[in-house]
Amino acid sequence: MGVSDVSKRILLGRKLRSSQLGETLLPKRIALPVFASDALSSVAYAPDEVFIMLSLAGASAYAFSWQIGLAVAVVMLTVVASYRQNVHAYPSGGGDYEVATVNLGKNAGLTVASALLVDYVLTVAVSISSGVQNAASALPFVSGHEAMWATLFVVLLAGMNLRGVRESGTLFAVPVYGFIFGIAVMALIGVVRLFNGDLPMAESAGYQIAPAPGYDEEISQVALIFLLARAFSSGCAALTGVEAISNGVPAFRRPKSKNAATTLFLLGSIAVTMLMSIILLAREMGLRYVDNNDLERLRDASGNPIPPGLDQHTVIAQISKAVFSEFPPGFYFVVAFTGIILVLAANTAFNGFPVLASILAKDGFAPRALGSRGDRLAYSNGILFLAVVAIILIQAFDAEVSRLIQLYIVGVFVAFNLSQLGMIRHWTRHLKSERDPANRRRMHRSRAINAFGLAMTLVVFVVVLLTKFLAGAWIAIIAMVAFFVIMKGIHGHYSTVADELAADEQDSILPTRVHAIVLVSKLHKPTLRALAFAKATRPNLLEGVYVAVNDEATDRLMEEWDERNLDTPLKVLYSPYREIVRPIVEYAAEIRRANPRGVVAVYIPEYVVGRWWEQVLHNQTALRLKGRLLFMNGVMVISVPYQLRSSAIAKERGTRQYERVQAGDLRRGRVRESRRDRRNDT
Repeated sequence: MGVSDVSKRILLGRKLRSSQLGETLLPKRIALPVFASDALSSVAYAPDEVFIMLSLAGASAYAFSWQIGLAVAVVMLTVVASYRQNVHAYPSGGGDYEVATVNLGKNAGLTVASALLVDYVLTVAVSISSGVQNAASALPFVSGHEAMWATLFVVLLAGMNLRGVRESGTLFAVPVYGFIFGIAVMALIGVVRLFNGDLPMAESAGYQIAPAPGYDEEISQVALIFLLARAFSSGCAALTGVEAISNGVPAFRRPKSKNAATTLFLLGSIAVTMLMSIILLAREMGLRYVDNNDLERLRDASGNPIPPGLDQHTVIAQISKAVFSEFPPGFYFVVAFTGIILVLAANTAFNGFPVLASILAKDGFAPRALGSRGDRLAYSNGILFLAVVAIILIQAFDAEVSRLIQLYIVGVFVAFNLSQLGMIRHWTRHLKSERDPANRRRMHRSRAINAFGLAMTLVVFVVVLLTKFLAGAWIAIIAMVAFFVIMKGIHGHYSTVADELAADEQDSILPTRVHAIVLVSKLHKPTLRALAFAKATRPNLLEGVYVAVNDEATDRLMEEWDERNLDTPLKVLYSPYREIVRPIVEYAAEIRRANPRGVVAVYIPEYVVGRWWEQVLHNQTALRLKGRLLFMNGVMVISVPYQLRSSAIAKERGTRQYERVQAGDLRRGRVRESRRDRRNDT
């Protein structure tokens, strides 16, 4: 086993057979942190965005915070109820893409897929950037280096997911449940202290907020509505990740649909409870929160600007610090697990993106490499692609959530709307043929839920588009269009290739003539082996071909050829400019022109070596020649290998890797029969 193989096994673990796929399926207790971490973690930054938007009109606008939170909660519960219908109707894992494709057509399905792919990338970038910013509240060495730390966490998370869904889910379960526990305890203590009348104020409660330009005078009713719409659209970031469960149904244990629907219900209940608790506590504790780029709008109690260098902590950090004022470990517990889950929230995308990409690859809309499972039965290429694109975004936007969030949630609401429309058509189509009254009542109820979900998500989508388009959402829309065009192009390529490769009657017609040429560089064992192999194929005409670039070497070869009395003629191609590849290519083309219905078979003797540095010293001419000949119609390229002694090193290395026996291999039936026989013989 080589160094690279050892490193791979240490990082990823032992390989899993395809038959072990069932061992990677998830129970509900693991599926919740795997697929719901994104939606749950949105609770950590969605309230921040709500208060940032409302702060534009000053602290007085915070009076609307609970109404906005309630509106977001209603939309979330509606979406959860709608997706419970999806997982029952389409449990194969295609999610929104499958629903839209089946019921609305391929273009609608590709639109959904483009939106989800962009949203998954942004989920990784936003979640990890937000987690790093929360960590910077308690860890000074992170402050100022957020992009670097975010990149490091993306790499770490990608490595963990390459180990497999089940193993990564087990690792993520503790942080996710720790976050839920921490927020629940914080909210419970906060509510108890509120009713007891001793709820402390947030550290920013003494500040005043100067309205942003344009809001410094009494604002009109229209401007207020637009402001509330912006706050609502930002708060709807809490809905991201809900769709991931519908894409991950195949990863659940049986009964898959029922377990996925139960997990969705748990997700919605927990997320809504946590969101409303944080918003209500922040309002009651007098919290003041603005964009980090607008800290100059904060004023002290006397109305004077806050001195530069203020470190504004996140909403959750301020609430937990006040609630646990007499128990500091509680504050650090909440902040730590909030930062961790915000990083791990990207795990939802690392599970959803590769699965969706694999389905697109299967349908011919994405490179087929994205549909291949790795050593640990995870879609490794999809994981790596997602990690690279997310890192590019993090570096481009310097891990600033306030900038990245403007690109966010547009894609997911495109998917929401088309998915709900597709489900309405799904139920309408089935109602035409269903006669059982009980089933018809169930279908009518499901269609009503999806119709209400479509109405809600359509309103949110319009609001998001109007309020975020110029703020950066246009970038996400352009990215969706780019993905759409690329996928259409890939599908067109695969369709064209399939048409060209389709067999017909012409393919069974034998060539009229086979003209075989064996390339000769020297008269040695590889050349003689290639000549012997070419003779065994019984071509119509066989000849050796030598490119002469040196008169002395040419004369010596011709003498050796005559001395051996070979019954194969030798064709010498003179090359005045010392080119090797061009004369052979031109000669093969000349043979084809003379006999268009014939075939030219070019036999190339090649050395097989075992060390990496020997590869550089041999076979470069053969590679260049094959690269040219492969593009010529009617020319067949045949490599005739000759194994040098060093090739035994590579062969032995591969044999040792295959035959290495590990603990438990005999019990699992992984030991080769030949090795067991040899052991018995000894």
